[in-house]
Amino acid sequence: MSDLPKGSKKLLNAWAFYDWANSVYPLVISSAVFPIFYGALTIIKDEDTGAVISDTVSFLGYNFNNDSLISYVTAVSFLVISVMSPVLSGISDYIGNKESFMKFFCYLGAISCIGLYWFSLDNLWFGLLCYFFGLIGFWGSLVFYNSYLPDIAYPEQQDRISAKGFSLGYIGSVILLVANLIMILKFEWFGFENAGQPTRLAFILVGVWWILFAQYTFKHLPTGTHEGQKVTKTVLFSGLKELKKIWLAIQENKILKKYISAFFVYSMAVQTIMIAATYFAIEELDWGSQDSTFGLIVSILLIQLIAIVGANATAKLSEKIGNIKTLIIIISMWIVICGFAYFVVTPTQFYVVAACVGVVMGGIQALSRSTYSKLIPDDTLDTASYFSFYDVAEKIGIVIGMFMYGFVAELTGSMRYSILFLITFFIIGLIILTTLPKNTLVPEAKIEEV
Repeated sequence: MSDLPKGSKKLLNAWAFYDWANSVYPLVISSAVFPIFYGALTIIKDEDTGAVISDTVSFLGYNFNNDSLISYVTAVSFLVISVMSPVLSGISDYIGNKESFMKFFCYLGAISCIGLYWFSLDNLWFGLLCYFFGLIGFWGSLVFYNSYLPDIAYPEQQDRISAKGFSLGYIGSVILLVANLIMILKFEWFGFENAGQPTRLAFILVGVWWILFAQYTFKHLPTGTHEGQKVTKTVLFSGLKELKKIWLAIQENKILKKYISAFFVYSMAVQTIMIAATYFAIEELDWGSQDSTFGLIVSILLIQLIAIVGANATAKLSEKIGNIKTLIIIISMWIVICGFAYFVVTPTQFYVVAACVGVVMGGIQALSRSTYSKLIPDDTLDTASYFSFYDVAEKIGIVIGMFMYGFVAELTGSMRYSILFLITFFIIGLIILTTLPKNTLVPEAKIEEV
């Protein structure tokens, strides 16, 4: 167990550094290289015009739209996570070893990324299985990572250290993505015969990076929050009981209840957009003579770099006007961005949208996490259970968001209508936030349950 005291700079930095380690997964696997790789495998285009001839994939005896298939696999993986995480977090709280669970999911996700090296249409089931477990590993580890925040940082430190974690993640992931981009676009420099080889190598590098840099975090984080006990049959399902307990506690705390309801709804849209944006750009944009691979990765890099500024600017703004007012501003910006994205046709227009997304993406993630942490009652000991509830709400939201995204795309034949549909979630979340008391998390104001 770490001997570093709560609030110490070294402990906070060690916690935040896990974002540096694991953020290569959402950038390289979820957003950049894998979606492009998946699109190249599953989409047949006319060599002269670049028009899509076929985007149908045969899987388990059925034909699927390629984007709908990956959306459904993503939704199922998040459904598994939402059911599994409360059980595991309850066990970890009881036996006091949340770090061990965090390590397990870290290694599961990293090894699954390495397995994507063998992804092919002939081996589609294996590739989708690796994608499936990669998602579970990444999000499963975040359940325990997020639950450490109130344990290692005081309330006044949480906004800044949460934002610092996301910023480190953006920087680290950009470094690896740039290295991958150079290898893919200039494959002949490295002795590769084609761009497919360094693309597959990128999946291995993600896994190695994730495992390697996570060691610094694991070295300094405490094993758990208290001395634990042995697992029994009763303890096995204590997480579900704890989840019910947290649900009942939230019902008594009207402010926290409204906030988690708003988060549940607007997070559906945020996470779905982050996962599906690249698939949208591959099929819906007219790239003309431009290299779509280069253009997509450049736009994703743009998002990451601007997100660093966005996350820190959001933290500073929240210090001046409060968390809730800042979230209302950010969600309003998301609504405008989605509305504009419906009309995007050219790469230049997509770059503008990407820049705008970068401003709000880092801000809403960091501020949502720290706002929830601040609203948790001060006398709470089972923080993992509270954050398990937070993560379950987020994951179920993603299940609904990804399923609706894929369903609307399948129904209309265009992902543009899917993006437009997501505005509904932002509007509902915004309305709920505006009903919170005006003094909720305002600077220097004491939070009072009403």
